[in-house]
Amino acid sequence: MINLANRKNAPASAVREGRFSFAAILSGLFLAAFALFILDITVGPVHIPIKDILKVVGGMEIDSTGITNIIEKIRIPKAIAAVLVGAALAASGLLMQTLFRNPLAGPDVLGITSGASLGVSLVMLAGGAIPTVQAIKQTGALGGWIIVVAASMGSALVLLVVLAISAKVKDNASLMIIGIMAGALTISLVSLMLYLASPEQIQDYLMWTFGTIGGVSGKHLWTLGSVVAGGLGLALAASKPLNILLIGENYARSLGLSVFRSRILIIAATCLLSGSVTAFCGPIGFIGLAVPHLCRALLHTSDHLRLILAACVMGSIVVLACDIVTQLPGSRSLMPLNVMTSIVGAPVVIWVIARVKHRKSPF
Repeated sequence: MINLANRKNAPASAVREGRFSFAAILSGLFLAAFALFILDITVGPVHIPIKDILKVVGGMEIDSTGITNIIEKIRIPKAIAAVLVGAALAASGLLMQTLFRNPLAGPDVLGITSGASLGVSLVMLAGGAIPTVQAIKQTGALGGWIIVVAASMGSALVLLVVLAISAKVKDNASLMIIGIMAGALTISLVSLMLYLASPEQIQDYLMWTFGTIGGVSGKHLWTLGSVVAGGLGLALAASKPLNILLIGENYARSLGLSVFRSRILIIAATCLLSGSVTAFCGPIGFIGLAVPHLCRALLHTSDHLRLILAACVMGSIVVLACDIVTQLPGSRSLMPLNVMTSIVGAPVVIWVIARVKHRKSPF
């Protein structure tokens, strides 16, 4: 990590560089994301020729109005939602891992998505509805913003509690357990509120908790896109403080960095990113935990400006790929998105644990 004997150059030395061109790697990721974006639009219960999809995506008209509506109103919004979800969760996971200096930190692990679920549940139940995919889809533009605000506040509440405890508990394993307990507590509160709901409503709620991007369309897609763009803007603004925080808070303070302001900036970005995704798509696991490690392994850098950009594209790639597989080619059934993200994320977590065991620092 950092040699304290070279304090003057410590922030720069904290940013390790790889041998390969960042621009070349990022260009390759963009191409892969675009290819998966088109493939995601082609997959579905209704077969649509690729030439028709390319025409509609390119703004050209085709003979069938029904096919045009399927592409424009269902598949393109779902693919865009996959891109937004992947970028938001991957970036928020990267912020959490650096803020807590913990390679296993992530929005779902620290209970942040559970806090967002609690916020959504409180708002929906206050309006006499259960937080289900269909109920959220039927909310108006104002309702969508209210849900996002509630989810972000729920995320912030859990994150602030975990952050306050982390000031006293330095052990990473203990901090992870605290995060898991915070998540369990919020889930139990939601379960208590659902106790009086009908079995059909509970079943619909469980489908929302499995994670889905198919319910985001129209006005809610604009809301999700706006909030994710704002959150990513804050994340990019925090890239320099994140680089300095890698070398420790005490040393960061000696360099003139306001650790308090940096934390607020990182927390605000994380809550907007993870909260907005959870509000419309339900709690989606492993993306925020696994993708940052994939980017570090690919780029061999700890420069957060580059890592955030790469994580956004890599996260989009992973979610698009998972969404394609969940559509079960040849079948009209859909697998829950969390099934595939777990299949991708669990091996990465095992790899991270094995890697950390042999290194003093995972960053």
